[in-house]
Amino acid sequence: MAENDGIRSDWMNKDFYAELGVKKDATAEEIKKSYRKLARANHPDSHPDDTEKHEKFKRVAEAYDVVGDPEKRKKYDEVRSLAASGGFGGSAGGRSYNFEDLFGNGGNGGSGGSGGNAGGGIGDMFGDLFGGGFGRRTQQPRSRPVRGADVESNATIGFTEALEGVTVSLRLSSDAACEDCHGTGGKPGTKPKVCPVCEGAGYVVNSVGGGFSMNETCPRCGGRQLVYDEACPTCHGSGRGTSTRTIQARIPAGVKDGQRIRLKGKGAAGENGGPAGDLFVTIHVSAHPLFGRKDDSLTLDVPVSFDELALGAEIRIPTLNGPAVTLRVPAGTPNGRIFRVRGKGFTRSDGTHGDLLATVEVQVPAVLDEGSRVALEAYRDAADHSRLRSNLFNEAAV
Repeated sequence: MAENDGIRSDWMNKDFYAELGVKKDATAEEIKKSYRKLARANHPDSHPDDTEKHEKFKRVAEAYDVVGDPEKRKKYDEVRSLAASGGFGGSAGGRSYNFEDLFGNGGNGGSGGSGGNAGGGIGDMFGDLFGGGFGRRTQQPRSRPVRGADVESNATIGFTEALEGVTVSLRLSSDAACEDCHGTGGKPGTKPKVCPVCEGAGYVVNSVGGGFSMNETCPRCGGRQLVYDEACPTCHGSGRGTSTRTIQARIPAGVKDGQRIRLKGKGAAGENGGPAGDLFVTIHVSAHPLFGRKDDSLTLDVPVSFDELALGAEIRIPTLNGPAVTLRVPAGTPNGRIFRVRGKGFTRSDGTHGDLLATVEVQVPAVLDEGSRVALEAYRDAADHSRLRSNLFNEAAV
């Protein structure tokens, strides 16, 4: 069934006249008058928390879109008459139709019966009635839910908080319905009336040539379908304002500096029952005086002496928010070697942890006491340091 062409078979069972509270032979003026009365009585702006009235408003708008248009009303009456005469499996007016003709092939295939191929007549009927089926498409008027806007924010956290995760308070400002007029755009205390430009449809139809047309938001009411004699002095008739609120946001463990966190549903509120937007928080992590970061690992520079590397040693080093650990430095360890302490780094997204990377760096004392000087001089005299630089001259001669 080609409902993606704008045709909805369930409309065959809807009585738009009853929905508007008028008789089938009601005049156009009677239909319009009834619609305006019902639209005003059930409009969402006037009853923001009444779901039943919201649904009634949608049904009334749908009914008026069809029977409020003379051409559409004519086609609707023909379709209803056809359905009442025995459905779409028989014949009408000397031509026969079936469900496939109506919603599947359109004018491309005929059904059995005296009429043969319907020649697209029934398809054209529905195309005119429902807007765009069988070759043309237009947007159906409806007060559809609108998703709220996304909101951007920033948060600065400490290095340790990034390791463990933290809950922060964020003060947010976002677009929202005007607090004084509740989104209606009218001055509080004034009564609304149906927009005279779109006659309550919320949109106007503009022809773009070639048999196509486009529905555009009504420039007078902005799609709200109602207008006021006096605009709201706070929002100047826009119906929009700024909402300021404070929320608690959980920042996950392991977050990186500059990372953008998405908090679903924490953005601006939606309209007409639509979902809220999302909140995107850019994280800034403060530096630590001792530890650094490389991917999911912590880094630490460990000062050592020459003799500890030359002779070997056991060195205690700190971890971040944990007990100290002991590094076993083998004899003859070169300066700058990195030791890995597993599981002492940042938390990954899968729950595992990175490592602590400890780099040993020889520290040369600026001042030596007499005993240390004597010992070093004895070592210098005993060692043959010339071999340390022999390769410099061999490589230079190449």
